[in-house]
Amino acid sequence: MDILALALMLLAAHWVADYPLQGDFLASAKQNGPLRVYHLIAHAGIQGAAVFLVTGSVVLGAAEWALHTIIDEAKTRGATTFAQDQALHIACKALWLALITAGFVG
Repeated sequence: MDILALALMLLAAHWVADYPLQGDFLASAKQNGPLRVYHLIAHAGIQGAAVFLVTGSVVLGAAEWALHTIIDEAKTRGATTFAQDQALHIACKALWLALITAGFVG
């Protein structure tokens, strides 16, 4: 898959996982409630799985899972805005593309 197609797939996977697959329940539950952290990690896990499915890299999938958790927790705590949150998620996709292009991950 060429880099442009991979970029499009990573962005599309992010948008699908962050909007329709997250839904109102998960968006609310990851911000408050007795299982808030569990729901945050579950949402981030969906994102990590999406990166794995697109790239075939367990390493990038795990990195996405971890970073998505951290980024969304920052937004939940009010440390970032929605726009900053989305920019950070897109920056992660750019990093994954750079790592693949440089040959650091396959």
